[in-house]
Amino acid sequence: MKPYLSVVIPVYNESGNIQKLCDRLLTTLDKLGKPYEIIFTNDGSKDNSEAELEAVYKQHPDKIRVVQFKRNFGQHMAIIAGFEITAGDVIVTLDADLQNPPEEIPNLLAKIEEGYDLVSGVRQKRQDNWFRTYVSKFVNHIRALITNIRMTDHGCMLRAYSRNVIDLINATNEASIYIPALAYTYATNPTEILVKHEARHEGKSKYRLYDLARLYFDIMTGYSTLPLQVFTMFGFAVSFLSILFVIYLFIRRLIIGPEAEGLFTLFAILFFLIGVLLMGLGIVGEYIGRIYKEVRRRPRFVIKKVLK
Repeated sequence: MKPYLSVVIPVYNESGNIQKLCDRLLTTLDKLGKPYEIIFTNDGSKDNSEAELEAVYKQHPDKIRVVQFKRNFGQHMAIIAGFEITAGDVIVTLDADLQNPPEEIPNLLAKIEEGYDLVSGVRQKRQDNWFRTYVSKFVNHIRALITNIRMTDHGCMLRAYSRNVIDLINATNEASIYIPALAYTYATNPTEILVKHEARHEGKSKYRLYDLARLYFDIMTGYSTLPLQVFTMFGFAVSFLSILFVIYLFIRRLIIGPEAEGLFTLFAILFFLIGVLLMGLGIVGEYIGRIYKEVRRRPRFVIKKVLK
């Protein structure tokens, strides 16, 4: 029977959470009274996650499918691998760490059935540490200024997608991808709802500070050219002011004569301009790096085996 609902869950070193998640998820989905499938993608876990996933598959082979990666390719690639084998009319994503309560899924489905094609969760009373919480809020604000993507909580993976949005995502073969932002660009009628957020039951967050920084750079450079445009306009402004400053120094030299007192001022201006130049090179490098990844055309992920 064709499933109405597909639930896609990326897994990376979540040993200890998998059985608990599976039990709560099955209890919630059985109450819906509609056919469903659950797809776990093991993103190259180094703990006992692979064995635990095979165990839950053997318990429910009619409801669970497992994709095993050869190595770690990242959360979003793991979700994409799940998307590619989904058959449901509605697809829901959530994390395996139980911070996204599976009991919230019926609320997402209710919104989809109202006619929305993308329902994004907004975490209430986040259980993350203060640093991640406030950095996330800051980046949300910057992203809203730079792009046309309007999401209150881009870090929440508890989301529901209609089939047409998933088909468009699957047709996108970009090497660097951020699913919530990409889905928002394809959705015609998106909405958001408040969802609960629980503390971690086992393990710790897999996102290091560097990973978060890379993720935010991907969002900024993947969905807007505004950073390049701002830097270009800033370059024009600095060039214009530099010309005025040179003219001022020339006139001053003619009237007053040469002075040595302004040497440190010139050095300060020089260091400032060098800093701006390096920042600009970094921005350009981000875009060139994305182009480099695309032109290599390497596989985005490699699957070791699929249990289905």
